[in-house]
Amino acid sequence: MYRLLLPGIRLKRWLSLGLAGMVMFSLGFALLLGIDRLWRFHQWLWRGWVQLWHEDMPAVVPTLLGTLLLVFGILLVSYSARRLIIAFTKMANPNTTVRQLVRRLLEARGGPPTVRIVGIGGGTGLSTVLRGLKEYPVELTAIVTVSDDGGSSGRLRSDFDMPPPGDLRNCLLALAETEPLMERLFLYRFPTGTGELEGHSLGNLIIAGLREMEGDFHVAIQETSRVLAVHGRVLPSANRALALRATMDDGQEVVGETAIVRYPGSVVSLAIDPPDVALLPEALVAIQEADVIIVGPGSVYSSLLPNLLIPGMAEALARSNAIKFFICNVMTQPGESDHFSAARHLEVILEHLPCPNPFHYAVVNTTPPTDEVMAVYAKHGQEYVQPDLQQLRALGVTPVTGDLLAATTQARHEPARLARCILETVATDIKWPNVLRRRDTPVERNTPSR
Repeated sequence: MYRLLLPGIRLKRWLSLGLAGMVMFSLGFALLLGIDRLWRFHQWLWRGWVQLWHEDMPAVVPTLLGTLLLVFGILLVSYSARRLIIAFTKMANPNTTVRQLVRRLLEARGGPPTVRIVGIGGGTGLSTVLRGLKEYPVELTAIVTVSDDGGSSGRLRSDFDMPPPGDLRNCLLALAETEPLMERLFLYRFPTGTGELEGHSLGNLIIAGLREMEGDFHVAIQETSRVLAVHGRVLPSANRALALRATMDDGQEVVGETAIVRYPGSVVSLAIDPPDVALLPEALVAIQEADVIIVGPGSVYSSLLPNLLIPGMAEALARSNAIKFFICNVMTQPGESDHFSAARHLEVILEHLPCPNPFHYAVVNTTPPTDEVMAVYAKHGQEYVQPDLQQLRALGVTPVTGDLLAATTQARHEPARLARCILETVATDIKWPNVLRRRDTPVERNTPSR
C-alpha cells in the first residue's frame, strides 16, 4: 500500500485533504457536544475573541464554529473521496467516468435479470434506437446489415474483400461509453484533397486494419467494441459481404445497394447474393435468447430486408417467444419507399418473409414535421409517412403511437422518446416496471412475470 504514496501517483494530496476534513469534522462534532477535554481550545478561542472584539465571547460562538467545522469537514471528506475514486478509476481504465463506474457497480449487484433486447437493421436507424435504449437496464445486441456498397464502406469492401464496416461503426458508437475524443476520431472523415484517404472514415479504416490483423471481421468488431467500451454487443448479420439483387417494376434486374437506390423505378422484389450465406451463429443465439426483438427503423430494401433474407433469420424470428416490434420510418426514401404509408412499409417486409407475420407491435410516429422541415424533404422527393393505423391492425399488429420526432431540422426519431415508447410497451406486456428505470438508478429485486 505504501507504493500508493510514491511521488507522481497524485494520491497524497487527496488523502491529506480527506484527513484534514476528518480532523475538522471531529473538532466540530466535539465542540457541538461540549466535550470537557476541549477546555484549552475554548480558552484559546475566548482569548482570541477578547483580543479581537474587546468584549466577552457569546456562548453561541462555539456552537456556530462547531457547526461550520462539521459542515466543511464533511465537504472536504466528500470531495477528497470523489477525487480518489476518479484517480483509481483512471488508473484502471482512462476511458471510464465515475458515472460509468457507478452504472457497472449497480449492474454487478446480482439483482434481477435485465431484459435482453436484440435490434436488427442498418447503421443510421438502428443506432438511434440503441442510443436511447442503452440508458436503461437492458442487455443490448445489435445485428447489423453487411450489404452497403457505397462511400468509404464500399471502397473498403472492394479493396479488402471484407464486409462493409460503416453501419457497424455507427452502432458501435451508439453503444460506446468512451471519451468524446475517441468518438470524434471514429467519426472523422478525410476531406477532399487527401488523396487515397479522401472520403474515408477513420473509424472504418481502424476496423479494416483490425480485420487485417485478426484475419476475421467478427473478431475485428469485438476488438473495436473493447476499444470503445461498448455497452452491449454489435454483430454483423453475416461474416461476409452481401450483394443485393432487385427486380424492378420494369422487369429489369439491378445489382448492388447503390445502383438499386439510384435506379429510376420501384423495387418489386429483393434477393441477396450469395443466397445461401450463413447467419452469424452468435446472431442466431441472440435471437433465440431475446426477450424483445426490434426491427427498424431503416431503409426497407437496403437496411432491413438484407438481414431478414439471410437463411434462418426470419425462421428464428418467427420461432422466438420474444416481444417483436417493427419500427416504421418517419419519412419515405426516394427509390425505396416512395409514397409508402406505415402499413405499406410493414407489408413489403412481410411479402419477403418465408413465414407468417412475426411482429406483435408496430411503432409509428404520429406527429408530422414542421412545414419548414417538410419543404426541405420535398425537394428530395420525400414525404411524411402516413400513420394508417387501421391498415396496420389488419396486418395483425398493434400500433404503438406517439410524438417520436427529434426537435431538430431533420425529421428523425428522438432516441429517448423512441426508447421510452418501446419500453413502456414492454413493461406493460411483461409486467416488469423496473425496465423503465434508467441504468444509473438502483433496481428493485423482483423478476419479470413473462
